[in-house]
Amino acid sequence: MTAHQTITAPEAADTEMMSGAEIVVRSLLDQGVEVLFGYPGGAVLPIYDALFAEPRLRHILVRHEQGATHAAEGYARSTGKPGVVLVTSGPGATNAVTGIVDALMDSIPLVIITGQVATHLIGTDAFQECDTIGITRSITKHNYLVKNVDDLPRIMHEAFHIATSGRPGPVVIDIPKDVQFGKAAYQGPQAVTHAHDYRPQVKGDAGRIAEAVTLIAQSRRPILYTGGGVINAGPRASALLREFAELTGAPVTSTLMGLGAFPAADPKWLGMLGMHGSYEANHAMHDCDVMVALGARFDDRVTGRLDAFAPTSRKIHVDIDASSIGKNVRCDVGIVGDAASVLEDMIAAWKAMRLSVDKTALAEWWKQIEVWRARDCFAYTPDSKLIKPQQAVERLYHHAKDKDVYITTEVGQHQMWAAQYFRFEDPNRWMTSGGLGTMGYGLPAAVGVQIAHPDSLVIDIAGDASVQMTMQEMATAIQYDLPIKIFILNNEWMGMVRQWQQLLHGERYSHSYSESLPDFVKMAEAFGAVGLRAEHPGELDDKIAEMISVRRPVLFDCRVTKEENCFPMIPSGNAHNELILAQEARDLGSIIDDAGKRLV
Repeated sequence: MTAHQTITAPEAADTEMMSGAEIVVRSLLDQGVEVLFGYPGGAVLPIYDALFAEPRLRHILVRHEQGATHAAEGYARSTGKPGVVLVTSGPGATNAVTGIVDALMDSIPLVIITGQVATHLIGTDAFQECDTIGITRSITKHNYLVKNVDDLPRIMHEAFHIATSGRPGPVVIDIPKDVQFGKAAYQGPQAVTHAHDYRPQVKGDAGRIAEAVTLIAQSRRPILYTGGGVINAGPRASALLREFAELTGAPVTSTLMGLGAFPAADPKWLGMLGMHGSYEANHAMHDCDVMVALGARFDDRVTGRLDAFAPTSRKIHVDIDASSIGKNVRCDVGIVGDAASVLEDMIAAWKAMRLSVDKTALAEWWKQIEVWRARDCFAYTPDSKLIKPQQAVERLYHHAKDKDVYITTEVGQHQMWAAQYFRFEDPNRWMTSGGLGTMGYGLPAAVGVQIAHPDSLVIDIAGDASVQMTMQEMATAIQYDLPIKIFILNNEWMGMVRQWQQLLHGERYSHSYSESLPDFVKMAEAFGAVGLRAEHPGELDDKIAEMISVRRPVLFDCRVTKEENCFPMIPSGNAHNELILAQEARDLGSIIDDAGKRLV
């Protein structure tokens, strides 16, 4: 960012004198913040004292600072509003680091306020001191160390602008304790003078948009490849995506982070693509002649071997982040802009230019897609005595699909099964850790979602290993009467680790078996929650119905088959059309060659 003044303050600026702590609280209110997630400590006590006198701000006391960041992520992802975190210095700030990186990777708008030792103690190794700015410089969109209380109003408002504009992300504000006590004149969001000329490009270039729609109209095998950027652009972007897909007749696929932007019930939906995506989505991506990437960043889990990725296609890449265009995959037409704005202009250009598709070619394209779709890549063989994980998610979806439901996940096999078997019709209903792959994300994220949507059904589809990383946040759910449902696919393994050890390391299961799992039912009861367990297919439906009907937090221990692998799967090092289906998997140890093993 370029540091120069760009906005002049109005003459009638608010000059009310306040302490730094009061400025923080007032700024949050003026930014429309209703909820913040935090944990007190010595270096933020002045702010907590200011919160004591402000009933308009709801503070959610988490049990660990990582829980605060993930809860704020869930809140932000499900509402489109920025999530706000308040933690103390030293270990408070370092405990928040995982969630900050997670938000950076998945483009989640967060403002994280950290306490710091007094300015004269910085650099002396004072109690609970750490270099928060240094630590977070590479894992934030921007960060600040506030050295002068006079700068605090500007920094607070500027942080929200940066976090929510352009490609969203986390912004850290590190505030020394003496700055919190200091007095300064408060200025509101419209009165401050911004130090950074941050004006991300929202509207796409008209010439490139015209070039893009012309290319789509000339295509014989088009595909729309959508990502989390469509979700971030708001519900309007999702509505425009549906309109554009209708205009062009093109099939639609999505990354893990983009699920819900296009309705799963629409026949044009091919499902998720990538390493554990659908057969038809990956093959259509490979064979397309024009690919339209909307708010997707060509992640390695999607592309497979880069030199074999959609080798005969022309690529149109739309992204609000200019640095993402052409970063991983060369594109033919790059359009910098907000997904909603660009889609609106593409629709307008299509109509104004009176473009149409080659209906004969498109019909042939769909004929081929239906051949791929007929492979029924998510088919599995149920067991009469044991619950298959796929079956568990399918039955969960059956019971939840007609309700106002939000889904979070942990990270691992269960995450992929959730993405495969739970179908989303709307955006902002799916919260998962995509880029960083953070085990422990789902439970605190569910807390944040439930805070935002108190009357909705919020379910964390979890794994037995992953859920234990942030299990302490069950106490948060109890304290605030949040009826979150933790649906644990319990296979007694770190499932994805075990799968990779089977595929890459000759079935040498080094430290991936959970030999001392807790009794999740008793654990639930110890927290004051409801504990349920299902061990056989015949009891699954009744137990799921009971879980949903209970207006209390629930830990559901769903015992599933222990060594089930997640298919389809693109073996590392293979092209993205070289998928292995469950029915084709034989000698798993030979699926991945030596070159592929280095890419996992």
